[in-house]
Amino acid sequence: MLASDRNGTLYVGVTSDLVLRIFQHKNKFVPSFTEKYGVDKLVWFEACDSIEAAIVREKQIKKWKREWKINLIEAMNPYWNDLYGSIL
Repeated sequence: MLASDRNGTLYVGVTSDLVLRIFQHKNKFVPSFTEKYGVDKLVWFEACDSIEAAIVREKQIKKWKREWKINLIEAMNPYWNDLYGSIL
């Protein structure tokens, strides 16, 4: 999950290459929602056993209330630090 800032705009996505995808978001390589709203801080992520499982989980989280997403982030990352450096 990406955020523009603490309690800012959120983005939920799925990828098979997290490092590359976050790099693309940070460098605004593709015109998109994240580029338009400055959403480029990796604040939460989880690994799945398959791309199919990841897509199911992404769809599940996208349906959640904002409050639930914030709770998920803060359980792992209470200060909303950008986790990109920790996955390099």
